[in-house]
Amino acid sequence: GSVEVGTVLPPLSVHFTRATLVRYAGASTDFNPIHWSDRAASDLGLPSVIAHGMLTMGTGLRVVTEWAGGADRIASYYVRFTKPVPVPDDDTGALVEFSGTVTKIEDGIATVALQATCGEAKVLGSASVEVLVA
Repeated sequence: GSVEVGTVLPPLSVHFTRATLVRYAGASTDFNPIHWSDRAASDLGLPSVIAHGMLTMGTGLRVVTEWAGGADRIASYYVRFTKPVPVPDDDTGALVEFSGTVTKIEDGIATVALQATCGEAKVLGSASVEVLVA
């Protein structure tokens, strides 16, 4: 189908568990203890261990890449990290919900506004993805 302003992309819900964070730390080589140690997180005033910002950012992009047909369709991606994603030490983890809406189409590029929430908290701000559509 054709892409138009207002097109809503299929949402994505992802649970980040402590195991997810361990795997991401290994893949990214980001071993900052705030991503695995409750004590380190607490010492910095965090509510608990938090997900890596780049893990949240990268996972959110899946909403757009799955809709657009692959990562090669992405022209640019911008986010601000507004709130951390606290990840409890249990089997469920933190539920992060991602969604996107096309806000502009110009010169073969669709701009998608991306939303990411964990509970009531917006965890990504001003998230915008430019997608090649022509």
